Amino acid sequence: MMNSKESNKCIHPLSDVQSKNIGEKTNIWQFTVVLPEAKIGSNCNICAQIFIENDVVIGNDVTIKNGVQLWDGTRISDKVFIGPNVTFTNDLYPRSKQYPDIFDQITIEEGASIGANATIVGGSTIGAYSLVGAGAVIIKDIPMHTVWVGNPGKQIGYISKSGKRYSMEDSKTLTNFNELLHK
Repeated sequence: MMNSKESNKCIHPLSDVQSKNIGEKTNIWQFTVVLPEAKIGSNCNICAQIFIENDVVIGNDVTIKNGVQLWDGTRISDKVFIGPNVTFTNDLYPRSKQYPDIFDQITIEEGASIGANATIVGGSTIGAYSLVGAGAVIIKDIPMHTVWVGNPGKQIGYISKSGKRYSMEDSKTLTNFNELLHK
């Protein structure tokens, strides 16, 4: 990794980082392309073989594993984890060489985690601290602190800020359930 002492970030020499909007202590690994208008926060780990388009905003303390493409309209908040080969889309009706006036936006809220090979369809919001399981296909907004799996994705439980899982039944039987989710 190439380390720039003045900026305190590491950008691998085999990456193509065209953006100047890269935060402190962010690592960008080999074979990653970042287009000029993309914004990446501080203390992020952008792994190998990632493509980041222009109209993409990534918060602080984000990890994006190998093989992910982030298309125009993607917004990723702080402390998000994106597993390997997660797929994002931004056009519900794609046609070759035909582009919409506005791409469908995807928003990943603070602290959310998305498992390997999940697909997030354009227009979806992934709620804060939620968990999308490996291979899930998300076609709609999902609420904060929820766990989703399957194709199409369905909710199977809840998850706290710290990562403790709760069943659907727990939400009905635990008297302090909402407090537990925020711990």
